[in-house]
Amino acid sequence: MKNKLLGIGAVLWLCALPLQAQLQLPDSARQTHFVTRTTMYGVGAANMYDTYLSPQEYKGVEVRVARESMRMTRWADGNLSLQNFLQGYVNYTHNRVDNNNMLAAQVNWNYGLHYHIPLTDNFRLLAGGLADLNGGFLYNLRNGNNPASARAYLNIDASVMAVWDVRIKRYPIRLRYQLNLPVMGVMFSPHYGQSYYEIFSLGNADGVVKFTSLHNQPSLRQMLTADLPVGRLKMRLAYLWDAQQSKVNDIRTHAYSHAFMVGFVKEFYLLKKPRN
Repeated sequence: MKNKLLGIGAVLWLCALPLQAQLQLPDSARQTHFVTRTTMYGVGAANMYDTYLSPQEYKGVEVRVARESMRMTRWADGNLSLQNFLQGYVNYTHNRVDNNNMLAAQVNWNYGLHYHIPLTDNFRLLAGGLADLNGGFLYNLRNGNNPASARAYLNIDASVMAVWDVRIKRYPIRLRYQLNLPVMGVMFSPHYGQSYYEIFSLGNADGVVKFTSLHNQPSLRQMLTADLPVGRLKMRLAYLWDAQQSKVNDIRTHAYSHAFMVGFVKEFYLLKKPRN
């Protein structure tokens, strides 16, 4: 019996080691080890336009999934946070006379840093920059010669956030607003009327990769979130407005999305020391 009790005690002690190591972290280390991760799912409205495929707008429904990770770093005296945001959508749209449909899918990855500027105890501003990588396609269900259009572009974004911790009576809510604005980048685009067969099989690829900036790609992404405690969990409600536009190689495009999303927030401390 004594041996069994010793064995149980040893197991409990081993299980408690990670928690003990976490609790013994100094305040500065706990701050840089703190991670917030969220996975969200949502639906919304989509508006697609691509003159390479059709001169008409297409409107319909969209399904979107997003995963975000944020943590503080040790750079700039611990005032820089690292954001990793990956999202993707699929939408199905139709034209105004409802005689044709399009299918679209795209993946977007943002990765970058924000500098924290605390203004009050419960309100702070964040400013920084992000790498913005995008890839996807748009498929017209009735076109014969050019049924699909590829989407591939890389941007450097200016990004700002506002984070506000409020209380309704004793109920805490964290509100966050984020805006990402592409400043410069590169985009793949065929010329108007040029087929992908000419580009990839015949090698007529001159001018299909173009420099982009505000003059030919005026775009932005905005997101508003609210983190709400639900028992021991924390739920996130979000609204995303994604407006991507371009005018490259005589082809005009836009992809507008209004999506409402919901997910759960996971907060924890990293036991492994981060590299930065």
